Amino acid sequence: MESNNKKITILLLTNRESENAGDQVIEASDIGLLQALMKNLGFEKKAYKINSRSASIVTKKYMVTRDPELLSTAETAISQADIVIFGGAPVFNYGYQSFYERTAVTLEIAQKYGKPVIFSAIGIEAYDENSKKCQRLKSVLNIGCVKQITTRDGLERLEKYNDNNSFKIGLVSDPAVFSSTVFENFIGNKDSSPVKEKKKIGIFVIRANGFIDNNIDFSKEQSAELWLNIIETLKSRGYDYELVTSGHFGDEAYLDYLIREYNVPVNKCVFNINMPETLFRKMSEYDGVISCRLHPSIISFSMNIPAVGLVWNTKVPSFYKGIGYPERAIEKEEFCAEAIVGKLEKAMEEGIEKDQDYLMSVYQSLFFGVKDIVCGKDCDIQPYEYETLLEMIPRFAGTSENEQYLKLTRKFRRAYETCNKRLKDNLKLKERIVNLTENNNKKRKDAAIKITVIQVLLSVIIMAMLIRLNVLPTVSYFLIGIILICLLVYVRSLLGLGRKNNLLVRILRKIKRIIMSILGR
Repeated sequence: MESNNKKITILLLTNRESENAGDQVIEASDIGLLQALMKNLGFEKKAYKINSRSASIVTKKYMVTRDPELLSTAETAISQADIVIFGGAPVFNYGYQSFYERTAVTLEIAQKYGKPVIFSAIGIEAYDENSKKCQRLKSVLNIGCVKQITTRDGLERLEKYNDNNSFKIGLVSDPAVFSSTVFENFIGNKDSSPVKEKKKIGIFVIRANGFIDNNIDFSKEQSAELWLNIIETLKSRGYDYELVTSGHFGDEAYLDYLIREYNVPVNKCVFNINMPETLFRKMSEYDGVISCRLHPSIISFSMNIPAVGLVWNTKVPSFYKGIGYPERAIEKEEFCAEAIVGKLEKAMEEGIEKDQDYLMSVYQSLFFGVKDIVCGKDCDIQPYEYETLLEMIPRFAGTSENEQYLKLTRKFRRAYETCNKRLKDNLKLKERIVNLTENNNKKRKDAAIKITVIQVLLSVIIMAMLIRLNVLPTVSYFLIGIILICLLVYVRSLLGLGRKNNLLVRILRKIKRIIMSILGR
């Protein structure tokens, strides 16, 4: 590729349209690293273009209809790119999400147009040889267009996707470890802030089924009790606190649930973290962080704020192991307020030490991957040193007013989509209940008819035998007939039939009781 004769277009695919501000932080961090990287390779800003798009460039509608016309946007973006970089999003997820198929289709388009693909710092789900979804993903990863895949948390799993070493692999840091540099202009200065009476702890909650969806048996009610106990423990030890989210509407819905159902003070809850810079401004106020979500843990690390993470997904312990503090990832067996707060206090006492080799791993792998594609393997340019890289990363300028509107629109539409889906699901359940009730009533009716027929036949046979044998006086036959009729009506009432004739049933029951008393029963 002649890098000096044409403008290089990098198609960056991230989870940028997520309402989770943590995903937006990753996008901004990726863009900052790529801009520094291109400068590192000698490209002026006018010599390249970063086209940042959503990793869901293959739409949901296409996934449902498979209408090829719905791929036109994706095909245009990919065909016009010189290199495609996946810089985040759950692109390998096939467990309870269907993102893997979008990734597969995107790679097929890249292969069609001969475009090289790099995956940078991707999370890797469990590999399953018997899963058709997993094997579908594996097959497209090895079709030729993929040149490099690095992961932040699953190298052993990634190796199983790599047939015959068809692409380079590596274990790297998350791009958000550089987020405090990217968002430097939005981080408050604690040294110049008024002295606080109490240290403040940020508690990042996760959506109601966050644990359950990841096969951890910990319900929303158990989570609520844990958060309440953590709050009381923090207060008893002299800390201030806030419950906060990184913007995911499901997390905010659960925060609202805690307020309404468990009387968590509303003035201690933070809503509407809709932009990445808002997240940094808020986190600047904290002296420590307790989080379920991974992004707040990574951002805390970048900002030198001690944190502990509650494990709801394998990526949480992988991150804490990577930064050298595996004990700060807390498994379900240790979900106890005293233990969690104790570990946070220990982390706050120890502080954070950073390994520059670990930090640089995401930049260096991305640098060499892009260099080989854009400049050729014979190019001998070397990546920046750590301090130089920090200087060269452009600072985030802030979210434009138009982009703020778009972010809110996407968030609300996703919430509306979820509400409409719940309504549709509820209507289906109601319809199913009606059908089951009708089927059950039909079965009861059929059973009652069969029993009635059998009882009538038996009654006729018994009466005929008694009459033929002439063993009882005529009045007794009359009484026996009435008793059998009463029993017949009684059986039908037990089976749910004849409910519209309740008066008749009651009259017959009274007759039955009278007859029983006459017979001395």
